[in-house]
Amino acid sequence: MPLTIRHLHPWEVTPEEAIRLQYALAPQVITDHPLPLTSIRLVAGIDVSVKDDLSRAAVVVLRFPALDVVETVTAERPTTFPYVPGLLSFREGAVILDAVQRLQSTPDVLLVDGQGTIHPRRIGIACHIGLFLDMPAVGCAKSLLVGHHDPLPPKRGAWVPLRDRGEVIGIVLRTRDGVTPVYVSVGHRATLDDARQLVLACAPRYRLPEPLRAAHKAAALGRP
Repeated sequence: MPLTIRHLHPWEVTPEEAIRLQYALAPQVITDHPLPLTSIRLVAGIDVSVKDDLSRAAVVVLRFPALDVVETVTAERPTTFPYVPGLLSFREGAVILDAVQRLQSTPDVLLVDGQGTIHPRRIGIACHIGLFLDMPAVGCAKSLLVGHHDPLPPKRGAWVPLRDRGEVIGIVLRTRDGVTPVYVSVGHRATLDDARQLVLACAPRYRLPEPLRAAHKAAALGRP
């Protein structure tokens, strides 16, 4: 059965309108809802590639904790929103939801390549997609958008809080010994500690979690 999409707003907006929408939606993000790993059977990795004026989204569903692929779906549409830091949702959100509508399986949690609450207005793309689908979501980003943190120990599993304006907005997580960390935050209907445990459990060998690695490969433009 297709996932239900809540149509919270149109995607065809200006950057100024997008920022106003973010301020309006941010209070709806739930960051204290338990998401124990024992409750998770399927994890969906989500990523988007943009080339020239075309965007391709991929959603890859993996069994958890085995991390074998159950289903892969993609969708494409023209890229109409400009690249603006902090407004990635409005550039990639619509094509992600196009792909989500093609799923035959129902994931328990979404693992999004991008920010959750690690965001100036506390509503990155993982939050936005979580709200549209009203389901648990976690953001796992490769680079830092906002915030500061203490030095991170070099061992796998090490983590430190990421703070902005006196608030903990996410964590910096080492998924491999001595390798550049990832930035993990709640997207929706999860706790930060549950998000940390999920990302680490999904990254047994590489820096990036397996669902995101699979989604990145599937989203790459130039592939069939």
